[in-house]
Amino acid sequence: MLKITPNDAILGATIEEFDAAQPMDDAVFQQILAALGRHGVLRFPRQTLTPAQLKTFSERFGDIQSGIGEKREGGVPEVGILSNVREAGEYIGLPDAGQDWHTDMSYRDVIGFVNVLYGVKVPVRDGRVLGGTEFSDMHAAYEALPADIKSRLADATVTHDFDKFWMMMVNRPGSVRKPMTPEQRAKRPPAVHPLFLTHPLTGRKVLYCNPGYAMRIDGWPEAESKAMLDSLFEHQLKAEFRYMHTWQQHDLLVWDHIGTIHQAIADYRADEERLMLRCQVMATRVFEPGFVRAA
Repeated sequence: MLKITPNDAILGATIEEFDAAQPMDDAVFQQILAALGRHGVLRFPRQTLTPAQLKTFSERFGDIQSGIGEKREGGVPEVGILSNVREAGEYIGLPDAGQDWHTDMSYRDVIGFVNVLYGVKVPVRDGRVLGGTEFSDMHAAYEALPADIKSRLADATVTHDFDKFWMMMVNRPGSVRKPMTPEQRAKRPPAVHPLFLTHPLTGRKVLYCNPGYAMRIDGWPEAESKAMLDSLFEHQLKAEFRYMHTWQQHDLLVWDHIGTIHQAIADYRADEERLMLRCQVMATRVFEPGFVRAA
């Protein structure tokens, strides 16, 4: 049995007595899925993983998305590199990933299921760990909405666009990103999803929109759509829904894209090295019958 210790927070749990480098049987995987549905963010401490082992672990959850504008691990292209580390004057990875609230792959026709992030190097200054990742709970955000808003938006859909977040990052002071090429843009067309999704692990509703990619409520006048989305964005970032993960070196973090939104905290300098390996896992299996056994 896994040792699962919930955080003293709205999200998060630590799973010990588990080695992500080893094959995982179905019973253990079902325990992990149950914990993911219950806690949203799972930390597996003290892992030692090669990129190939990270890929194998991540593929249990679904298909891994290929990146755009993100440097990949040379021998394992499914593994992305997020890092401010330079070699020969060039960044070895994407140095500014995720520095605003979003949920990965809401811009895809097949949405994101989990993010798997492995902390190879973690910046520390004067004994304080930097470069944390903050989360907000979208189960709780939905449940706290007023009844009239739930009713009014019950059947609403929202258009999500990858270019929105990409350009937000391009326009940040000191950004090294460039706008997407037409070829890149064609690979990431906008996608439409229900505003309120039923979560496949919990069977409960979540508020499925985020400031990074959500563009408009479909069929609404532009001004009315903007006002409502701005109100929802403000609501979903209330302090009572949020949790900050403080990294330790060799943490493996798995979080639920459907039930949370997140942001990376860029509070470290260029000379304070941060290196993460990432697999973005799509929801290609979690909605399939039998993927999650009934409790």
